[in-house]
Amino acid sequence: MRTFDTMTDFEQLLASQTGVFVMDGSISLTEYVPIDLSVTSASLANLQLKTAVDYENYLKEYLTKHQAKIAFGGYLEHRNLYQRSSIFNNEQTEERNIHIGLDLWIEAGTKVLAALDGQVHSFQNNNNLGDYGPTLLLEHVLNNYTFYTLYGHLSLESITPLKIGQQVSKGEAIASLGTSDVNGDYAPHLHFQIIRDLGDYQGDYPGVCSKSKLSYYCENCPDPKILLNLHS
Repeated sequence: MRTFDTMTDFEQLLASQTGVFVMDGSISLTEYVPIDLSVTSASLANLQLKTAVDYENYLKEYLTKHQAKIAFGGYLEHRNLYQRSSIFNNEQTEERNIHIGLDLWIEAGTKVLAALDGQVHSFQNNNNLGDYGPTLLLEHVLNNYTFYTLYGHLSLESITPLKIGQQVSKGEAIASLGTSDVNGDYAPHLHFQIIRDLGDYQGDYPGVCSKSKLSYYCENCPDPKILLNLHS
């Protein structure tokens, strides 16, 4: 396992990158607004949001209220969103309810961009309830650091033409967001995650962890806001 000092170096490397977007590049950072979907969210306290449609309607109202186009957040949030799915909540394993990626909420069909130059590592349709749906992993190398970015909740059409090893350029449109019927049954959004050590995973990687594994995932998956220059 890498040391904290090395992790700090890596975060500094991420922060040194400029002009990084993973959503439609025509949308300015001034049109992004932070959102809290955690168990302690004051705005959710009196609401009964249960379905993808419920969340989609709430997000539309939220964006309109804040005169924004993209709502972002979720890194290290403790959420109740995952209790409905056995892949996060079952009798055999510790409940996973801490989100370790960044969510960017915007309508289905929105273009998804490659964060940095790289190549297609793997992709697949993780089509369980509450899962990513169509998912893409890119491999990158910066200053001799090899790492990965994950793009979840895509459209099925996004992964159909892909090939392993296919080269992509920073800012290139690589996918589009899927609808709730293909994206794991969520309101449309991008789950974006940075992963240092991918292990043996192909087309998938945990985006939600348990409390006992949080320390490991904090180190292995730094806050994507650093790379995207987003501030809550």
